[in-house]
Amino acid sequence: MRYYQREEVSSIEEIRHPSVRGCLKFLGVDAGIDLVHHGDLPARSGLGSSSTFTVGLLHALYALKNEMPTKRQLAIDAIHIEQDLIKEHVGSQDQTAAAFGGLNRINFGGASEITVQSVILPPSRLEMLESHIMLFFTGFSRTASDIAKEQIKQMPRKKEQLYRMVQLVDDAMDVLLHQGDNLDDFGRLLDEQWRVKKEMTSHISNGDIDRIYEAGIGAGALGGKLLGAGGGGFMLFFVQSEHRERVKKALDHLLYVPARFDHLGSQIIYYSPEDNY
Repeated sequence: MRYYQREEVSSIEEIRHPSVRGCLKFLGVDAGIDLVHHGDLPARSGLGSSSTFTVGLLHALYALKNEMPTKRQLAIDAIHIEQDLIKEHVGSQDQTAAAFGGLNRINFGGASEITVQSVILPPSRLEMLESHIMLFFTGFSRTASDIAKEQIKQMPRKKEQLYRMVQLVDDAMDVLLHQGDNLDDFGRLLDEQWRVKKEMTSHISNGDIDRIYEAGIGAGALGGKLLGAGGGGFMLFFVQSEHRERVKKALDHLLYVPARFDHLGSQIIYYSPEDNY
């Protein structure tokens, strides 16, 4: 299914799309441009598509101005646009992941205090990790900013859960880097993380989402989580190879999307300086 949204305007202020309007203002682009965006997966689904769009558009607009920012600058600028200029209640992880690409541990200490540590795995282990991942679209779309707004309000009262989720990152790194050929504990950590995250606010899950999750676990998945802020979108399961078909069958009413890691991040595919802004 395809959705089309078309805007033809004569000034930046008339643009309805907040990210487009914010990016053009941020970089001071006031000449006429023709922008076309294609997406293969539904928006508002927890895959970070909104922030990825912002990062990609920023990258293209920088190139239009004959500038090439670093991946770090792209991430920080996209965070500034979404959080400060267009006032979205969003985190900083999606913009950073989209700009850098790859499998990373990302530490945040503030708006511009971002440390990206590449997680270097042997190709065979990375393929093993990819082979355990299954993505299903729950069929429910939601606005991440609305869900995140409630989470932000609850954070002062949820310190125990936040500290545990940070600890789970260390535990997951240990599994990936040091625990031989078996990744089962990684799936179990995902299960624990999902159950802890649900304690943050009642808006993260609901009866329908819980039934989808329990169906996946009942069919053999070791763990999983709803991607993004919660409330809908894509659900990720961690499944051993011998149980993949059982999980597919248990969730055959949902859209299954094969997934692999991207290792490049945002890229300019074609650049022609003489045609630029």
